[in-house]
Amino acid sequence: MLIIPIKDGENIDRALKRYKRKFTKTGTMMQLRGRKQFTKPSISKRAQLQKAQYIQGLRDQETE
Repeated sequence: MLIIPIKDGENIDRALKRYKRKFTKTGTMMQLRGRKQFTKPSISKRAQLQKAQYIQGLRDQETE
């Protein structure tokens, strides 16, 4: 559970913005979406490898 302390006289919009930022940083929605359906470990490993290859390719292009 996320707790956002609100200071005296603080704008509610600012508090909501802090809440949303904290919510996205914790990755709660990503976890919930990931648990909707089962993915085999081999598929998740393959996706992780593909992502790493893509990032490495971007870094290689950057150095050239």
